[in-house]
Amino acid sequence: MGSVAEPASGAHKEPPLDVAVYEAELFRLQAELVKMQEWVKAEGQRLVVVFEGRDAAGKGGTITRIAQYLSPRVARIAALPAPTERERTQWYFQRYIEHLPSAGEIVLFDRSWYNRAGVEKVMGFCTLAEYRRFLHQCPLFERLLVEDGVLLRKYWFSVSDQEQQRRFKARLKDPMRQWKLSEIDLESITRWEDYSRAKDEMMVHTDIPEAPWYVVESDSKKRARLNMMAHLLSTIPYTEVPPPSLTLPPRPPSTGYVRTPREHATYVPDHCATLPSA
Repeated sequence: MGSVAEPASGAHKEPPLDVAVYEAELFRLQAELVKMQEWVKAEGQRLVVVFEGRDAAGKGGTITRIAQYLSPRVARIAALPAPTERERTQWYFQRYIEHLPSAGEIVLFDRSWYNRAGVEKVMGFCTLAEYRRFLHQCPLFERLLVEDGVLLRKYWFSVSDQEQQRRFKARLKDPMRQWKLSEIDLESITRWEDYSRAKDEMMVHTDIPEAPWYVVESDSKKRARLNMMAHLLSTIPYTEVPPPSLTLPPRPPSTGYVRTPREHATYVPDHCATLPSA
């Protein structure tokens, strides 16, 4: 794949998706993801999906839609915090390995070991030697995963500087989403080209045949979600697993149980009673 350029300011934008079309296709793809989940569970497969990209590129919203109808016992999201002092002394990949799936599991990495190739490199959180060691070891690490049977998919969400700026401004004005912004996120605005160079170098070293990078144009969040989900499904050789035959058993007759009086329990107040009626 080589170097992948970020969309420039004023880049061509696709027309918006009709809301009804988007919601119908989203639900269809989510139904297919449930089928894929059942295949992963039945076949004992191990699926890892890596989500990377600039801040506010739409990774989190896509992960939320993917996981919406999946079982948390099968599919889980790994969003690791900054490493502890103890973890800083470990082999770099060590803390990520413990989050890898066992048979019949799916792990969605909301950012991953590629932190070292992006924010750590740009912000100076790692040494040059550590960075170079990562670029050397990462392809080896991923080849080992794939060789062992792990289904590894890597997606880079590509957003233009104009759209990122618009999303940052929207978050600053929205008290319900301000938590999504940090000082490091805001500093990324002034380091746009540094991140671009880091991403290009990362792609050169880690876009390997065994685990290629797939770029998702994400100036339109809705299009990005549908495109990424459809592509993921197209790369997994899942088949529909017949659901188990379940029937509700008949309710047995009462044996004389009497429920504890309500006044003996502490109930949650009826907040809804305070709301205006329709």
